[in-house]
Amino acid sequence: MAEKNKIWLSSPHMGGAEEKYVKEAFDTNWVAPLGPNVNQFELAITESLSLDKIYHTAALTSGTAALHLAVRMLNVEAEDTVMVQSFTFCGSTNSVSYEGAEIVFIDSESDTWNMCPEALAKAMADYQGKNVKAIMPVHLYGMPAKMDQIQAIADQYQVPVIEDAAEALGSTFNGQACGTFGLMSALSFNGNKIITTSGGGALVSKHKDYIDRARFLATQARDEAPHYQHSQIGYNYRMSNIVAGIGRGQMEVLPERVKQRRANNHRYREFFKDFAGITFQTEPNANYYSTYWLTAILIDPRLTGGISREDVRLALEAENIESRPLWKPMHLQPVYEGAKFYGSGVCEKLFEQGLCLPSGSNLTQEEFDRIFKALSRIFN
Repeated sequence: MAEKNKIWLSSPHMGGAEEKYVKEAFDTNWVAPLGPNVNQFELAITESLSLDKIYHTAALTSGTAALHLAVRMLNVEAEDTVMVQSFTFCGSTNSVSYEGAEIVFIDSESDTWNMCPEALAKAMADYQGKNVKAIMPVHLYGMPAKMDQIQAIADQYQVPVIEDAAEALGSTFNGQACGTFGLMSALSFNGNKIITTSGGGALVSKHKDYIDRARFLATQARDEAPHYQHSQIGYNYRMSNIVAGIGRGQMEVLPERVKQRRANNHRYREFFKDFAGITFQTEPNANYYSTYWLTAILIDPRLTGGISREDVRLALEAENIESRPLWKPMHLQPVYEGAKFYGSGVCEKLFEQGLCLPSGSNLTQEEFDRIFKALSRIFN
């Protein structure tokens, strides 16, 4: 029997205009880094975040690169500390570790699964008077963090916020776009994100001087001179004109992609509504608007008749359907063994019970039928 086609967790979904912009780059020989597509892609991002264009954007090679440059902007060094959400992808923490600074890990809260303000407040009180250079919350799976409470703590201690909005383009909190709360923020356009450039990211800030400096550092910190001259260390982090062409086309369909992801989430909720032991990452109230980039659930074996997250994942895998455990908290990762952690272990439970279901905006009815058939076999 032929193997069934793979159903991916979140595959790229082209809108149609991408090829036009990429062809433009070829036709005009703008194949080198930078160029008109980069400029227009940056403008499209800025406009999507704020109609009054008070934000500025630098298109980069990845979300991790954006976070790293944000850390560099704040002159984070080895003797400094950054408070980072533990429940996240390693890009959040790597950006700090590149500079050798101490990371203090902050637990999640159970409402949004993002940085817990109570745990953050305790950590900041304990670290008062020390070199805390930044606080880094993350909007996981498109769900906005409690930015009002987090920002209030940051303001109390006069510590800037670097907002990791890599997974939350299109999400809002209190009507404000995720990615516009922090002093700086990072977006990601990796192949599995709600829109993609195949690989890429962006740094966003209301402060133009940060973005100008980020662009300088991202192009190898080359000084103004007819020859190559460097007065400081830079990085090769700037986005190419080719992939930015993909991004331009993707930005045109962003609202549609958000609707499709939210519709996926609704379909899963309808399917699971009569199943015991299944709970969803859910908007706490009307102030939160999540794209539900990935639909994430918790599976409680005490209520499912012993069925665990791993049972479900493996059963789906046997049907060539990709799913993924939630992030393993970074304070549990071998590379950060012994790091300080503030919280009660909410993120550990989320990891133990959590699963991301196939959530691509290009999922077909036939693929959903396969997914639901497989899930029905597992739970029935």
